[in-house]
Amino acid sequence: MTVTRLGSGGPWESVYGYSRVVRAGDLAWTAGCTSTVDGVVTHVGDAAAQTAQALRIGLDALAEVGAAPGDVVRTRMYVTDRAYADEVGRAHNAVFGAVRPAATMVVVAGLIDPDHLVEVELEAYLGDR
Repeated sequence: MTVTRLGSGGPWESVYGYSRVVRAGDLAWTAGCTSTVDGVVTHVGDAAAQTAQALRIGLDALAEVGAAPGDVVRTRMYVTDRAYADEVGRAHNAVFGAVRPAATMVVVAGLIDPDHLVEVELEAYLGDR
């Protein structure tokens, strides 16, 4: 089996030793994606916009290993306050409403940057092509 590991050049990847996306055979996973672009948190204070940005980052990473949005079979969403659940869920639906992957949303005490309100992970299956 071939394993492909790709980075995005994000600020924590080389320091903490992880890849943005890993594909092993028919499966692909992203690391946690936030709304950090070029080392700067975008959409500060807007959980829905942060979710949309994080999902774009994750889907772009999956595309680099050959996965499309319809290949996503599982998502995980980490939010820093349950008050964000509805807007994060609706932003998730805007991207995955037709795909309907298995999904988990968990309220956490905080994320690596205090301006991060949400972090997402995506998993894809590319075997039925």
